[in-house]
Amino acid sequence: WGKKERKKTDNPREGREDGPLPSCREEFFWLSGHEGSHPTMRCRLLRSSCLLQRLHTRPQRPLSSKVVGSASEAVADVPAGATLLVGGFGLSGVPENLITALRDRACGGLTVVSSNVGTSERGLGLLFQTRQIAKVVSAYVGENDAFEQQFLNGEIEVELVPMGTLAERMRAAGAGIPAFFTKTGAGTWHHLGGMPQRYAPDGSRAVVQASEPKPSRAFAVPGGGGGETAEYVMEEALGGDFALVKAWKADTEGNLVYRKTARNHNPAIATAGRVTIAEVEEVVAAGELDPDEVHTPGIYVDRVVQGERMGVIERLTLADDPSTSTFSPRTKPADALRERIVKRAALELRDGDYVNLGIGMPTLISDYVPGGVSVTLQAENGMLGAGPFPLRGAEDCDLINAGKQTVTALPGASFFSADTSFAMIRGGHCDVTVLGTMEVAANGDMANYLIPGKLVKGMGGAMDLVSSGSKVIVTMEHTDRKGNPKVLPRCTLPLTGQRVVSLIITEKAVFEVKPDGAGLLLAEVGEGETVESVRAATAADFDVSDALRPMRQ
Repeated sequence: WGKKERKKTDNPREGREDGPLPSCREEFFWLSGHEGSHPTMRCRLLRSSCLLQRLHTRPQRPLSSKVVGSASEAVADVPAGATLLVGGFGLSGVPENLITALRDRACGGLTVVSSNVGTSERGLGLLFQTRQIAKVVSAYVGENDAFEQQFLNGEIEVELVPMGTLAERMRAAGAGIPAFFTKTGAGTWHHLGGMPQRYAPDGSRAVVQASEPKPSRAFAVPGGGGGETAEYVMEEALGGDFALVKAWKADTEGNLVYRKTARNHNPAIATAGRVTIAEVEEVVAAGELDPDEVHTPGIYVDRVVQGERMGVIERLTLADDPSTSTFSPRTKPADALRERIVKRAALELRDGDYVNLGIGMPTLISDYVPGGVSVTLQAENGMLGAGPFPLRGAEDCDLINAGKQTVTALPGASFFSADTSFAMIRGGHCDVTVLGTMEVAANGDMANYLIPGKLVKGMGGAMDLVSSGSKVIVTMEHTDRKGNPKVLPRCTLPLTGQRVVSLIITEKAVFEVKPDGAGLLLAEVGEGETVESVRAATAADFDVSDALRPMRQ
């Protein structure tokens, strides 16, 4: 390696702004051409120069290589019998154009994995209309009558999975983790087996296939500090042949950006398919997305297709339009009783609490939080800081709560994926959970998701919530529509959780559940009620507090 003498004006880059780069050897001689150059430095300069030249000249993938022209083209190779992972929560963040294209292809025998199954007319409901789905793995199925009838009539197989567990199983598949342990569902049919997965096709509603038991083992409770142990259920990773996701924007390299709560399950699903297809509202050139704002890196995404923005709102709820809400305590006696329940439940919230409100009656609590108390509402679909319902004109299809109602975001709010949301829940970071239920037992057991052979709703995120160690408050009417007690010695329906309830609030009474499920203590009685009238409407036995008082409002 000699040193070639060159004048300063002999820079090989001069005059070549639009021409080819100099050779590695030319560059080396120019860079090292001053007197006193050290041999080691000259070698390093040569290596650096050659590397830079290779980077400049390496063949690049065409910028449009991941972008396809239509939804039909994007799903053209999806075969009959494929397993599909499909993003969305309710009708938010659902790849509807891809689903429509699948319907038009008429490929059948599909296994569909999704947090929900849409409605009879939208989302995955399109594939139930054409009976292209053979098996469903889902957490909440309560908004789709077509699905429910096909399941109860024995036409499809169904595996119900807690929503947080479902999200984590897909995330684990994308991360190469074959299995994990979780406390969610321990002691329930989800863990012990026996959950109906297929009914007889003869209309008898006889169960012909039920879930198998899952392995479990005892572990020390993370962060317990007192040597406490609990039973944890082993869950296996869940991947798919194709992952269909919905994002707001993509670039031509497949990097994805989601918008508000439409993110939901899409990021985890995007990682877990052998082939991931992203439906987006806008495609931009590589380099136009801020790398710091990319939610799903392009390494996970195989195809991108631009689709029409649907803008569907499942439950439009407006603060300035009472007609958008069915809750009317001033005109409906039943709602007046529910208002009494939610007012009392709101008094359990403390300043600074992080609170998860379940669907139905619990969502009403946010309107009755006492003055001077500031709480942060956590929505399991991926939001902290949910605010009141919007005014007309300010509604956003990408901003909903867990009940699929339109909401607003308070200052300081944040959005995140559903798997992150349930990590918050399982990790015990929420202080209070309020849920409705069909039955609750004297020991704190609760059942709120399934009446075998009759009603199929799915557990949604309830199993995750009640297993989290947060304070669990049940809000419900004291009796069912036929006047039968709902506070029982033991639950008769499949359990959502064992010994998880801390407080029961009905229109007639407030019960505290004693530690370790030792029974009920009547703490407050509702307006117009007595201890005797409460006993007459309650199947479970209970003790009466020495400090018994009227129900607070």
